[in-house]
Amino acid sequence: MSSKLEILEADVEINVTPVKFHEYFTRRPHHISNVSPGKIQGCDLHEGDWGTVGSIIYWNYFHDGKAKVAKQLIEAIDDETNSITLKVSKEMFWRSTRASRASFKPARKTLLQFLADLSKDIGGHLVTQA
Repeated sequence: MSSKLEILEADVEINVTPVKFHEYFTRRPHHISNVSPGKIQGCDLHEGDWGTVGSIIYWNYFHDGKAKVAKQLIEAIDDETNSITLKVSKEMFWRSTRASRASFKPARKTLLQFLADLSKDIGGHLVTQA
Protein backbone atom coordinates (compact mmCIF):
# COMPACT_ATOMS: atom_id res chain seq x y z
CA MET A 1 0.00 0.00 0.00
CA SER A 2 1.56 3.29 -1.02
CA SER A 3 0.82 6.56 0.69
CA LYS A 4 0.83 9.96 -0.89
CA LEU A 5 1.64 13.20 0.83
CA GLU A 6 -1.19 15.67 0.53
CA ILE A 7 -0.57 19.27 1.49
CA LEU A 8 -3.53 21.32 2.64
CA GLU A 9 -3.10 25.05 3.16
CA ALA A 10 -5.19 27.88 4.51
CA ASP A 11 -4.57 31.60 4.81
CA VAL A 12 -5.49 32.97 8.22
CA GLU A 13 -5.29 36.65 9.06
CA ILE A 14 -4.09 37.36 12.59
CA ASN A 15 -3.19 40.74 14.00
CA VAL A 16 0.02 39.87 15.83
CA THR A 17 3.58 39.60 14.60
CA PRO A 18 4.69 36.28 13.14
CA VAL A 19 7.42 36.16 15.81
CA LYS A 20 4.89 36.41 18.64
CA PHE A 21 2.57 33.78 17.14
CA HIS A 22 5.47 31.42 16.38
CA GLU A 23 6.88 31.78 19.89
CA TYR A 24 3.53 31.01 21.49
CA PHE A 25 2.68 28.02 19.29
CA THR A 26 6.20 26.58 19.33
CA ARG A 27 7.31 27.10 22.93
CA ARG A 28 4.06 27.41 24.90
CA PRO A 29 1.52 25.08 23.28
CA HIS A 30 0.48 23.89 26.75
CA HIS A 31 -1.20 27.31 27.21
CA ILE A 32 -3.44 26.90 24.14
CA SER A 33 -6.14 25.06 26.09
CA ASN A 34 -6.57 28.24 28.17
CA VAL A 35 -7.06 30.29 24.99
CA SER A 36 -9.41 27.90 23.21
CA PRO A 37 -10.86 25.39 25.70
CA GLY A 38 -13.71 24.45 23.38
CA LYS A 39 -11.19 23.11 20.87
CA ILE A 40 -8.17 22.05 22.93
CA GLN A 41 -8.70 20.27 26.23
CA GLY A 42 -5.04 19.61 26.95
CA CYS A 43 -1.52 19.39 25.64
CA ASP A 44 0.95 17.07 27.39
CA LEU A 45 4.67 16.80 26.83
CA HIS A 46 5.69 13.12 26.66
CA GLU A 47 9.31 13.40 25.51
CA GLY A 48 11.82 16.22 25.28
CA ASP A 49 11.28 19.84 26.22
CA TRP A 50 8.74 22.43 25.10
CA GLY A 51 9.90 24.09 21.91
CA THR A 52 12.67 21.66 20.99
CA VAL A 53 13.13 19.43 17.97
CA GLY A 54 12.42 15.79 18.73
CA SER A 55 9.85 16.52 21.42
CA ILE A 56 6.65 14.48 21.44
CA ILE A 57 3.39 16.12 22.46
CA TYR A 58 -0.04 14.56 22.94
CA TRP A 59 -3.03 16.79 22.19
CA ASN A 60 -6.52 16.23 23.55
CA TYR A 61 -8.96 18.10 21.37
CA PHE A 62 -12.59 18.25 20.30
CA HIS A 63 -13.22 18.02 16.55
CA ASP A 64 -16.25 17.08 14.44
CA GLY A 65 -18.31 16.55 17.60
CA LYS A 66 -15.90 14.05 19.16
CA ALA A 67 -13.11 14.07 21.73
CA LYS A 68 -9.87 13.01 20.03
CA VAL A 69 -6.18 12.53 20.72
CA ALA A 70 -3.22 13.24 18.45
CA LYS A 71 0.47 12.48 18.88
CA GLN A 72 2.78 15.14 17.46
CA LEU A 73 6.53 15.08 16.84
CA ILE A 74 8.37 18.36 16.39
CA GLU A 75 10.60 17.68 13.37
CA ALA A 76 12.05 21.16 12.80
CA ILE A 77 11.88 24.69 14.17
CA ASP A 78 13.12 27.67 12.19
CA ASP A 79 13.02 30.89 14.20
CA GLU A 80 14.31 32.93 11.25
CA THR A 81 11.28 32.08 9.09
CA ASN A 82 8.92 31.56 12.06
CA SER A 83 8.08 28.05 10.95
CA ILE A 84 7.66 24.72 12.65
CA THR A 85 7.47 21.31 10.99
CA LEU A 86 5.28 18.80 12.77
CA LYS A 87 4.58 15.17 12.14
CA VAL A 88 1.23 14.06 13.47
CA SER A 89 0.78 10.35 13.94
CA LYS A 90 -1.48 9.01 11.20
CA GLU A 91 -2.40 6.15 13.48
CA MET A 92 -3.84 8.54 16.05
CA PHE A 93 -6.03 10.31 13.50
CA TRP A 94 -7.20 7.06 11.94
CA ARG A 95 -8.16 5.70 15.32
CA SER A 96 -9.85 8.90 16.46
CA THR A 97 -11.95 9.20 13.32
CA ARG A 98 -12.48 5.43 12.95
CA ALA A 99 -11.93 6.11 9.31
CA SER A 100 -11.56 4.15 6.18
CA ARG A 101 -9.62 5.72 3.34
CA ALA A 102 -12.79 7.17 1.86
CA SER A 103 -13.90 8.92 5.04
CA PHE A 104 -10.44 10.13 6.07
CA LYS A 105 -10.20 12.82 3.38
CA PRO A 106 -13.19 14.89 4.57
CA ALA A 107 -11.83 14.72 8.13
CA ARG A 108 -8.58 16.33 6.95
CA LYS A 109 -10.48 19.22 5.39
CA THR A 110 -12.52 19.85 8.53
CA LEU A 111 -9.30 19.54 10.53
CA LEU A 112 -7.75 22.26 8.37
CA GLN A 113 -10.68 24.56 9.23
CA PHE A 114 -10.31 23.56 12.89
CA LEU A 115 -6.64 24.61 12.82
CA ALA A 116 -7.46 27.88 11.02
CA ASP A 117 -10.06 28.70 13.67
CA LEU A 118 -7.63 27.74 16.44
CA SER A 119 -5.01 30.07 14.91
CA LYS A 120 -7.55 32.90 15.01
CA ASP A 121 -8.25 32.15 18.68
CA ILE A 122 -4.53 32.26 19.48
CA GLY A 123 -4.04 35.45 17.49
CA GLY A 124 -6.99 37.10 19.25
CA HIS A 125 -5.54 36.17 22.61
CA LEU A 126 -2.09 37.46 21.76
CA VAL A 127 -3.52 40.82 20.63
CA THR A 128 -4.92 41.31 24.15
CA GLN A 129 -1.49 40.54 25.63
CA ALA A 130 0.27 43.38 23.81
